[in-house]
Amino acid sequence: MLVLPSLVAAFGAAAVVLGIQFAVLPFLNPARTVWRVLLLFGAAVLSWRYVVWRLAETTAPLAWTADAVASWSFAILEALTVLSSSLAFLILCRVRSRSAEADANLAWWGSGTPPRVDIFIATYNEELEVLERTIVGARASDYLHVRIFVLDDGRRDWLRDACDRLKVGYIVRPDNAHAKAGNINHALTLRAAAPDRPDFVAVLDADFVPHTDFVGRTLALFHDPAVGLVQTPQHFFNPDPIQHNLGISTAYPDEQRHFFDNVEPARDAWGIAVCCGTSSMVRVSAVKAIGGLPTESVTEDFLLTLRLAEAGWSTVYLNEPLTEGLAPEGLQEYVVQRGRWCLGMMQIIRDVYPPWGGHRLPLRHRMSVLDSLLYWSTTFLFRLASLLCPLLYWWGGVKVVDASLAEVIQYYVPYYIAVLAVLNWISKGLFIPIVNDVAQLLAAWPITRAVAMGLATPGPHKFRVTAKGGDRSRTVVQWPLMMPFLVVFGLTVGGLAVNLTSDFLFNHASAAGDGIAIVLFWTLYNLFVLLVAIAACVERPRYDRPQRQVVEPVTFTVDGIDHAAWMVNLGVEGARISGPAGFRTGTAGTLHVGGVGALPATVAAPTRDGWRLRTSPDPDQRASLIAKLHTARATPGTDFGDVAGMLRELARTLTR
Repeated sequence: MLVLPSLVAAFGAAAVVLGIQFAVLPFLNPARTVWRVLLLFGAAVLSWRYVVWRLAETTAPLAWTADAVASWSFAILEALTVLSSSLAFLILCRVRSRSAEADANLAWWGSGTPPRVDIFIATYNEELEVLERTIVGARASDYLHVRIFVLDDGRRDWLRDACDRLKVGYIVRPDNAHAKAGNINHALTLRAAAPDRPDFVAVLDADFVPHTDFVGRTLALFHDPAVGLVQTPQHFFNPDPIQHNLGISTAYPDEQRHFFDNVEPARDAWGIAVCCGTSSMVRVSAVKAIGGLPTESVTEDFLLTLRLAEAGWSTVYLNEPLTEGLAPEGLQEYVVQRGRWCLGMMQIIRDVYPPWGGHRLPLRHRMSVLDSLLYWSTTFLFRLASLLCPLLYWWGGVKVVDASLAEVIQYYVPYYIAVLAVLNWISKGLFIPIVNDVAQLLAAWPITRAVAMGLATPGPHKFRVTAKGGDRSRTVVQWPLMMPFLVVFGLTVGGLAVNLTSDFLFNHASAAGDGIAIVLFWTLYNLFVLLVAIAACVERPRYDRPQRQVVEPVTFTVDGIDHAAWMVNLGVEGARISGPAGFRTGTAGTLHVGGVGALPATVAAPTRDGWRLRTSPDPDQRASLIAKLHTARATPGTDFGDVAGMLRELARTLTR
C-alpha cells in the first residue's frame, strides 16, 4: 500500500527538473555565460548526488564475490564518466564567437604588402573525383595572394598531370615517413626556400573543399601576433554512415556537430581550442619556431596545438562554415577513423604530454589533455559495460545495481533529465537517446582497444588512412561489426526468455524486490539500442553521390522544346528535376543551369514528381558545377536535432 505514495514522492525532484526544462529553458539565451554556469552547475550537482548514492547505497558489501566485483566495477566506471562530464561541463560554461573580430580585421596589414598564403592539399590514396573538388574550390578563393599545392604522398603520375591541367602546384617526396605530418613538413621546407615563400599556410585534407572566403576570413584572425594557428569547423556535404544507413540525415546531424558547434567555441573561450588538421591555417614562423609539425603521434593536429602552446603561441577558433568535406561513407572507415583519433591521443598522453607530467604546458592545457583522456577512456567503455551488465543478472543472478524503483526515480531520473535537458539547450537538440548511444557503441570496442594499446605500449603504432570514394552502389552488410551486436542481442533475448518461462525470475525477483523493474527496463532499452546498431551495420547504396539539394527554376530542352522545371538535387554528373512529364528513359536533351550553362543531359529514371537526369559536363562546366555546389558561403547538412522527424525516418528504415 505504501509503494504508490513512495513513488509519487520520489518523482518530486524529477518534476522540478522537467518544469525548468519546459517552462524556463526556452526563454534563456544559451550564449549568456550566467545561464550556462547556473544550469551546468545544477546538472553537475545532480550528477554527483547520484554518484554518492550509487557508491553508498547500491553496491554490494566489499568482498571477493561476483556481486561485489561487478557492482563496484560498474559504479566506479560510472563515477569516472561523471567526472569526465563534470570537466566537460566546466569547459562548456563559457563560449566565444570571433566573427566580429574577423569582420574588423579583414585587411589588418593596412597599406603594407598583403601576406602570402599557400594552400596545402594533403593526399595519399584519394581518387581524382575527390581531389578535383578540393582543387577547384581552392582555385575559387577570393584572396588574390595565394598559391595552391597538392602534396602527393602516393607518387602518382596521373595526379601530376591533373595538377598541370588544373594549374596548381604539385609536390612529391621520396618516402612516406611520418605520414601526413611528414608530408606537410617536406612541403614547408621546400616552400621556405622559394622566392615567394608563404607567410601562412592553410591545410586541407584531400576531401575538404574551401569556400571562396575561407582564406580571407581565417587570415583575419592573425592580426594578433600571438596567434599561431586558426582552426575552423568541419562541415560535411554528405551524410555520415549512421545518418545514411538509418535514413535520418534530414533530422539528425552528423556525429561531429557537437564538438565543432559547441565544444570548440567553449574551448576557445578558455584559450584551449585545438587544431583538427584540415580547415586550419598556421603562421609559418610559429611552426618553424617549434621545429615543424610534431610527428610523435598519429593525431599530429592536437599535438601541434600543445607544442605551439608550450612555445607561447595560441590556437584560436573561428566558428564559421568556411569549408565542407566528405564524411566517411562506409561504417568500417568511420570506425577506423575514430580509433585512429583515440590512439593518437593516447600516444600524446603516454609519451609527450601527460596531464601530470614535468613539461611546460600551462594549467589550462593540462586540463584540456585530462578532458580528452577521460572522454576516450571512460565514455566508450561505459557504453560496453551498460550493454553487458544486465546479462550478468539474467544468466548468473549477479546484481550490479541493488536499488529500489523509488530510489532510482529519486536519484537517477532527475540527474538524467537535467543532463539531457541542459546539453540539448546548449546544442540545439543534438543529444537524442538511443541514437547517441548507437553512435558511441559502433566504435566502442575499437576505441577501448586503442586506449589500452596507446597507454600500455610504446609507439609507433600501425594505423590505416580513412578511405574515401570507391564503389558505394550496392547494399553491404558489415558482418564483422554486426556480429557482436547479434550475439549480445541473442543473449539478451535468450536471458529474458529463459527467466520469464522458469522459476529463476520469480526466485530472484523476491530477492531483488521492485529492483527487478530496473533490470527489465535496462534490458529493454539495450534491446532497442542493439536493434538500431544492427540496422546501422547494413550499408545502403549511395546513388549519384554527392548530390546536393539545390532548389531553383531550370529549363530542360528536348527536341527544341523548352520545358520549365524545378531542379531539386544537383551533382557534378547528375540532377533531379520535378514538373515536366511525358519523357522516357533514355531521352536526350539539354539542362540549362544558372551559373553553369547548357548541360547535355539524358533521362536516367522517373521519380515520384519528375525525373533523374544523367549529365555530361565538359571540363569548364565541371569546375563551374563544383564551385556552385561547394564554394558558396553556406552550411551543409543539418545542425539541429528533430526528434519527431528522426523517429519517423528511423521507423521507416527499420520497417522497410
